[in-house]
Amino acid sequence: MDYIVAFLVGGCICAVAQILMEKTTLMPGRIMVILVCTGAVLGAVGIYEPFLEFGKMGASVPLLGFGNILWKGVKEAVDKEGLLGIFQGGFKASAVGISAALIFGYIASIISNPKMKK
Repeated sequence: MDYIVAFLVGGCICAVAQILMEKTTLMPGRIMVILVCTGAVLGAVGIYEPFLEFGKMGASVPLLGFGNILWKGVKEAVDKEGLLGIFQGGFKASAVGISAALIFGYIASIISNPKMKK
């Protein structure tokens, strides 16, 4: 049952993003920023944790989860290091995910041999 719930929650998040792309004039980059900021705000007001418990990985994998991870990192770093934590907390918390995306993106570009459009 957890798999079905995770699939449905993740699918609904992606469906909302797709609806925003189809029905608005927002560019995909702006929609991605909206999703990350929404995850951070939901984490800040305490709504994201119950949502994560319900939606499991379906709630944590999309960009909402990335925003929540950034929020958690900044909050922990500010509590520990003060104002300087605002600048370093998000990087520390999300470093593994960002590094993985860069490494696997590079590997995919080597394998697929991309070319510029003319």
